[in-house]
Amino acid sequence: MTDLSQFPIAQKWPAKHPGLIQLYSFPTPNGVKVSIALEEMGLPYEAHKVTLADADVKSPEFLSLNPNNKIPAIIDPDGPEGEPLGLFESGAILIYLAEKSGKFLGDSARQRAHIIQWLMFQMGGVGPMFGQLGYFYKFAGSEIEDPRPRERYINEAKRLLAVVEKQLDGQDWIAGPYSIADMALAPWIRALNFYGATEVVGLTNSPNTLAWLERFTARPAVQTGLVTPPRD
Repeated sequence: MTDLSQFPIAQKWPAKHPGLIQLYSFPTPNGVKVSIALEEMGLPYEAHKVTLADADVKSPEFLSLNPNNKIPAIIDPDGPEGEPLGLFESGAILIYLAEKSGKFLGDSARQRAHIIQWLMFQMGGVGPMFGQLGYFYKFAGSEIEDPRPRERYINEAKRLLAVVEKQLDGQDWIAGPYSIADMALAPWIRALNFYGATEVVGLTNSPNTLAWLERFTARPAVQTGLVTPPRD
């Protein structure tokens, strides 16, 4: 019987199956990256819903695993050298799971480098900038009268989307083979619809990107990962 008692988070979100990878998440663009990856890789896991409320992400139990108070995070009871491993940061988790499963990180050092390159493009560019776009275009920031913050993030989202559109010209996936880079990037591009920003940033006029999103969302593992854990 796997013992997760060394992880305080397991007290607030008890594991029914402690021998499986434990996923602490919520179905946001960052959260579903990992549930999609786990589904695609066929790695058995148990999902725990961690809401974005302070009572969850700022609880002592969650902070013990992720001091940055953001979902997702995981515990792998069968980590390196057979010892349990706790991990946060969605990009780091994707790389770890790809290495563990031997899937979706390319078949050569060259492919691996390109895949990680596009993963970092999402982590350092698309995620932060699209998140700000959402804040200033749809949420509380949209009430600010000064148009400059909103214009800044609309323009940066347009620029980043144009990079994606160009990269997908003549190929099905962002870094060559289907990979963790697609799993990281596509949920954030899909978020433009949630923000009501598809037209203002040009997604509706990005045929390569739209076709890529269709291929992505048609995958059964993606369909499951997008709703894991359930919001309700």
